Amino acid sequence: MENMGWIASIKYLIFDMDGTLVDTEKLYNRFWVEAARHFGYPMEPRHALMLRSLTPTLAEPLMKREVCEDFDFYGVREYRRKIMEVYVDEHGLTPKPYMEESLERLHSAGFRIALATATPEWRARKYLERLGVLGFFDAIATADMVAHGKPAPDIYLLAMEKLGCMPREALAVEDSPTGIKSAYASGAYTAMIPDLDQPDEETGHMCNLILGTLRDLADIVICRKVS
Repeated sequence: MENMGWIASIKYLIFDMDGTLVDTEKLYNRFWVEAARHFGYPMEPRHALMLRSLTPTLAEPLMKREVCEDFDFYGVREYRRKIMEVYVDEHGLTPKPYMEESLERLHSAGFRIALATATPEWRARKYLERLGVLGFFDAIATADMVAHGKPAPDIYLLAMEKLGCMPREALAVEDSPTGIKSAYASGAYTAMIPDLDQPDEETGHMCNLILGTLRDLADIVICRKVS
């Protein structure tokens, strides 16, 4: 991580959702595997990990290569969405630690906040509303709004356009290597709060901050703004 004087220039926070704000990555992993095996494909949890935040145009050939040549990515994805939504509707969602507290503090400190997620807009709004934090967001950018999903920078560029900010005024917050690559390519500063795995060497070099929790993020950003 570099000298942190740059944090004083941050006026905007752009958050990924799954694995960053909401503890859903473990659900995606579980239901990708369940959905694939429903169709008879030999998918394993390690394959599901490869799909985190990854655009379908890259995910489909990856699964055909890693799982089996006849893997019906879109069919499996549709079934995975169905069974996961049934589960969420029945059991609810778990926020990441300090999620609501941190968003409230950042909002009260005057930061403008956006979402940049690979999740479709309807689901993102549903999840954030269900957790009671949708009102903290000034803008929402999702994969169904752009030509190229993560790891391309399109979602972050759209979020910045909606916020009306320049890249070096924004801090992007992610949990996965794919998301960090997307944020880094957009020109924003980057913070990683690892969820299912730690950053590898490549990802680590793209991170301005690597933190343990959302509370750590709020502490650092708000402290630097005040000072």
